[in-house]
Amino acid sequence: MTEMQAREGADCIVEAGTVLCGLAPDGTMRMRHDVGIRVEKGMIAQIGPMQAVAYGNDHLPRFGSQAMVAMPGFVNSHHHFGLTPLMMGVPFAPLELWLPRFRMMRSIGPRLDTLYSAIEMLESGTTTVHHIASGLTGTPEEWDVATDAVLHAYEDIGMRVGYSFMMRDRNVLTYRADAEVLAGLPAELRNWLKAALSAAQVPTADYLAFFKASRAKWQQRNPFRVRHHLAPANLHWCSDDSLQTIFAAAREAGCNVHMHLLETERQAAFAREQFGHSAVEHLHELGCLGPELTIGHGNWATARDLDLIAESGCCMCHNASSGLRLGSGIAPVNEMRKRGIPVALGIDQSNIADDRDMMLEMKLVWALHRETGLWNDRPDAGAILQMATEAGARTAGFGSVVGRLEPGKRADIILLSRDQIGRPYLHPNTPMTEAVLHRAMRGAIDKVFVDGHLVVDSGKVVSIDRQAALCEIAARLAAPENAGEITARRMVEELMPHLETFHKNHSVPDRYRSYRYNAIGDGDP
Repeated sequence: MTEMQAREGADCIVEAGTVLCGLAPDGTMRMRHDVGIRVEKGMIAQIGPMQAVAYGNDHLPRFGSQAMVAMPGFVNSHHHFGLTPLMMGVPFAPLELWLPRFRMMRSIGPRLDTLYSAIEMLESGTTTVHHIASGLTGTPEEWDVATDAVLHAYEDIGMRVGYSFMMRDRNVLTYRADAEVLAGLPAELRNWLKAALSAAQVPTADYLAFFKASRAKWQQRNPFRVRHHLAPANLHWCSDDSLQTIFAAAREAGCNVHMHLLETERQAAFAREQFGHSAVEHLHELGCLGPELTIGHGNWATARDLDLIAESGCCMCHNASSGLRLGSGIAPVNEMRKRGIPVALGIDQSNIADDRDMMLEMKLVWALHRETGLWNDRPDAGAILQMATEAGARTAGFGSVVGRLEPGKRADIILLSRDQIGRPYLHPNTPMTEAVLHRAMRGAIDKVFVDGHLVVDSGKVVSIDRQAALCEIAARLAAPENAGEITARRMVEELMPHLETFHKNHSVPDRYRSYRYNAIGDGDP
């Protein structure tokens, strides 16, 4: 088999007692029972009774059984990097006081870092990810090496990936100009930070030139599994000129845009202070709202914001664990759904258990948006599964090829053990969609396929030497910190009190409110 044939996909038959195909227009889950899925060159060619599917295909490898439940692979629509901050000694804190501490985290290199989180994703059923690199530093040659290392890692482990890198051209340290923050720092700390910031001070046009070159290279190398997108980091990090340039480039290239927005209350306040209206209204004025845009987080969106988002055809990416762990807020998902806004799911840096388990994230999302009341329009199990599959596929750039199990789609398939889901008993009246969402843990996942290739077997990644990768990571981190790492830790520890003081002096008024389900920004829906 050639390398291109391997990328195109495998031929096989996957058998299941129940297949969750995807939601029908009326919101019910389409299901098939006691069937086989015939895969040809990575694409689903046929779903039907095993006798019909197997006829004349005795030569094809077979997987699964009637004791299995098949469903589409999950999509993690918002992911950054592998080793979690908590693993690397960075405690949880509000976002503004958490991100600066990343500068003291040790690096194991982009390939190993990518493989670590990819192992966690695949083993919990995630077959597609939107990988949003935190930023590119150094020379264009170094950007290319780092990007290729990430994409080769996904290629080797067998995942499908949408790739972007965050772009900033202002206010990296806080919500004010960096020069203002640097002016108040001691000389050694100021000089260390200046050097770090200068490595990331790149004209937007240069980033876009790199995007075009990298995209062209990977479209030729791996057109089935790699998509390039653009990621302006956030409104306070991007000037108006940069934003309009990025969106124009995205529309010319026909690619998606993923933008962090309204993640924290302070971000919402920044827009109002700076522009006299909300962040979403400002993007609307700039002509930057459209169907190519996915807004990541959106915790502080107002009713007016959601109306504009719906009218413009944007998608939302809900990062539930992130909003809770960092105290950033709860996205108004039910209000989004009322307006017909597609909602995808992202695990962001890590989920509530500090890993990349989409099975767990879906349970959290379902519970978080129950709200109070007898007759609320809450997302049911099918709606949650759609967020983690079909809606996510759209935002990651693969909406036409994955997210459902039906002929013509790529064969990204999870096989779950019905016995594990039903332990010790499952009443026949229990809908399988509900059982999968509420009872299936990652241990129920037996096999995972991407393009028909078996990448997880008996719950473990088999597409790479899993144990060797984990041992190499452990060995690298067991080594003593080098001089640069020691300096970075010392500088960040010295920096944090200055940043805390700066934020206190430039903060929004304390408007603490007791918890209330899905409060939307400053106004009621």
